[in-house]
Amino acid sequence: MVLEPIHCPSCNDAIAVIKHGKTPDGKQRYLCQNPNCARHTFVRHYAYQGYLAQVKAQISEMAINGSGIRDTARVLKISPTTVIEELKKSIDTSRR
Repeated sequence: MVLEPIHCPSCNDAIAVIKHGKTPDGKQRYLCQNPNCARHTFVRHYAYQGYLAQVKAQISEMAINGSGIRDTARVLKISPTTVIEELKKSIDTSRR
């Protein structure tokens, strides 16, 4: 039996991660107990690609390069609503 350490996607800490129940789809949810971590719960393998950090970064990059909302959604295979909400979040954080 091999135990694989689970790393938090935000703080990359493997010591403070514990199991935290299951999602309605039956996937394992994890909890990062690091008090300085911005993200508390996470799932290792998301069913919807719009939750991934890499996809969120691509949304911002495509917007900077002039891609429209529908084009971005079609290329990344996510909802246009997800694209809009992520762009709103990036605007709010840049104003602070």
